[in-house]
Amino acid sequence: MSTQSDRRPIVVGVEADPTRRMALAWAADEAARRHLPLRPVRAEGVPTRGYRGGEVPPSWEEWNEELHRGGKQVLADVVDFVAARHPEVEVDAVLAEGDPVWVLREQSRHATAVVLGSQHLSRAQEVYSSASVALPVMAHAHCPVVVVPEPEHVTQEPEYYVVGVDGSEHSAAAVDLAFEEAALRSAELRALYVWQPGPLRIFDERAAQQECRRLLSETVAGRQARYPEVDLRHELVVGHPVQVLTEASAHALGLVVGTRGRGGFTGMLLGSVSQGVLHHARCPVIAVPTRV
Repeated sequence: MSTQSDRRPIVVGVEADPTRRMALAWAADEAARRHLPLRPVRAEGVPTRGYRGGEVPPSWEEWNEELHRGGKQVLADVVDFVAARHPEVEVDAVLAEGDPVWVLREQSRHATAVVLGSQHLSRAQEVYSSASVALPVMAHAHCPVVVVPEPEHVTQEPEYYVVGVDGSEHSAAAVDLAFEEAALRSAELRALYVWQPGPLRIFDERAAQQECRRLLSETVAGRQARYPEVDLRHELVVGHPVQVLTEASAHALGLVVGTRGRGGFTGMLLGSVSQGVLHHARCPVIAVPTRV
């Protein structure tokens, strides 16, 4: 993430439901930890025809007024929540008009991170539901995106982060952020290179696995020297990347992944591993673009 000196805010997408505050709490804690401003963003889009029921005012002007009134109340409640949790955190709440994905993507241009909530929608719901913005925001954001699940998950002592490594430029950016987060939280870091055998058995699997271990060691070596206080464990694990990373991070403070990995095409929306862990992980998922 960005350094403290540039004071880029932690941006958090705000939901109207006052019972869903895990993402907001995570964002407020991170802003306090990094001594950064917090920017809660409530994006109000244009309703569809089916949305306008009998309770909605008949004219667009009246509807727009009602919408803004409701949005301002949601943000006022959010400001009160943050003030009670971290009174020292500077809060700059934003009520924006437009598609939430577009609004949050634009906010990400000048943010340290964008934080979103998640209800663990099914794959079909995640792709087609207008209520879900996590995947498209993760795919196109200009900064790390953190997706925090509801309800709160159980962490394990000693506290730790998990990061997926595959030797690509994307996973290198993820490793950088994973070390930074672990150092900030005085947590352990578990770096995993997941090797998945292909459908055709290769001639020398031992040599292939040895190459994976070499890439893993090279990726973490320089970072470990920069963060000597972080207790690092790294290993090669054989299996499906989504399953291995999900199981390894079950009780973690967070799972850090790159937005695309080896073999990804530039035009792809998001890497298959990033999508998979977003659907299955029970801890916060931190997706890191290469350009961070």
